[in-house]
Amino acid sequence: MALSHGVSGSDDSVHSTFASRYVRTSLPRFRMPENSIPKEAAYQIINDELMLDGNPRLNLASFVTTWMEPECDKLIQASVNKNYVDMDEYPVTTELQNRCVNMIAHLFNAPLGDSETAVGVGTVGSSEAIMLAGLAFKRRWQNKMKAAGKPCDKPNIVTGANVQVCWEKFARYFEVELKEVKLSDGYYVMDPAKAVDMVDENTICVAAILGSTLNGEFEDVKLLNDLLIKKNAETGWDTPIHVDAASGGFIAPFLYPELEWDFRLPLVKSINVSGHKYGLVYAGIGWCIWRSKVDLPEELIFHINYLGADQPTFTLNFSKGSSQVIAQYYQLIRLGFEGYKNIMENCQENAMVLKQGLEKTGRFNIVSKDNGVPLVAFSLKDNSRHNEFEISDFLRRFGWIVPAYTMPPDAQHVTVLRVVIREDFSRTLAERLVLDIEKVLHELDELPARLANGGDAVAAAAAASEREMEKQREVISLWKRAVLAKKKTNGVC
Repeated sequence: MALSHGVSGSDDSVHSTFASRYVRTSLPRFRMPENSIPKEAAYQIINDELMLDGNPRLNLASFVTTWMEPECDKLIQASVNKNYVDMDEYPVTTELQNRCVNMIAHLFNAPLGDSETAVGVGTVGSSEAIMLAGLAFKRRWQNKMKAAGKPCDKPNIVTGANVQVCWEKFARYFEVELKEVKLSDGYYVMDPAKAVDMVDENTICVAAILGSTLNGEFEDVKLLNDLLIKKNAETGWDTPIHVDAASGGFIAPFLYPELEWDFRLPLVKSINVSGHKYGLVYAGIGWCIWRSKVDLPEELIFHINYLGADQPTFTLNFSKGSSQVIAQYYQLIRLGFEGYKNIMENCQENAMVLKQGLEKTGRFNIVSKDNGVPLVAFSLKDNSRHNEFEISDFLRRFGWIVPAYTMPPDAQHVTVLRVVIREDFSRTLAERLVLDIEKVLHELDELPARLANGGDAVAAAAAASEREMEKQREVISLWKRAVLAKKKTNGVC
């Protein structure tokens, strides 16, 4: 006779994760729980919450790479436990970073001899790269001013008002005055002539943007270089240029090879680029390349000896993962010049498809340029009834994340929507987005006109409430008169 045995109620291994006691009670949010939970339950709890995040591939606000080939994913997973700073233990990873620096330096036309090694460093992104470049400019300027017996306590840097926030961080963190060239209606990048006019003896560099975050436009680095050469000759100064090519550094060499923006221009002393944008690597990798050794003051460099060789290091942080460096090397050798060129051309073509689809609606002005970072920035021709922020909000119902924002001074009255075209944004998705935008426009057309701002909304709501109360008072008054009239009639009878 077969016997069956009851299972102990304490044996959680036989229960479904969703039926276990670990998901029946909420975990503390801001304090570490007292007791452990099974790994399956921990995974499920976290995974369930993460489902509420947006879909990275539909996040059209971001320039950052959201897809890589499975083979590269395997390399990333295999190296995720390597700390890049341990150069003694991981010398090959260090060598791969050095190869990346040299490949990128040659891509940017650094004036290197046949056997000369490029000067550069891998960073956790363009923000760190800009901090390092800024520190190098500041130290070189300080050394020059000290040698001339002049004060060196009031450095400044000239940029456009369209710069990314990391430039403001650099200025504030390292006590450098930020002199911004204001924008104007229809001109949303730094004006080189105005920038050069703002340069003085205390200017450590002028920062030009190759691919504005706002509309993808390339600033005219060649004109800036020529005007600055002339001013340097007139004043005896030697004000240099840094190019923030976070977005455009991996685009211009492939789409616009004749465009002079890099080390072909003599005043360009350093360039930063984001490997995790159009370098086609997941978030966490940037690069800073210097023109030559003299442009990076030796006192900022620390030296590490490993395997009998000298390894210079110049970073703000210490520990960081190796996987993104390895992923960048994979993309450089896997794609080569041909592969990057094909991908950038495809991104640009898809941007044109989206642009043409938006133009056909007849509802939008295109703010972005055809030449530049493959993105489409656009604004409503008529926003008297509904605005760009409402379109952005309604598009989220279809899964799209499309940012709406106002331009910096002095163009802050202009509001735009922006769609960044990345490698994984296909022609089909571009066409689908246009269709969904048309649906949103139709839905908004059916709604009452928006109220201009919060203050107007409060006032309008108060006015509506007052009108409603007035109607009620009028009804009550009529009712009272009717009752009184009836009483008078009854009395006469």
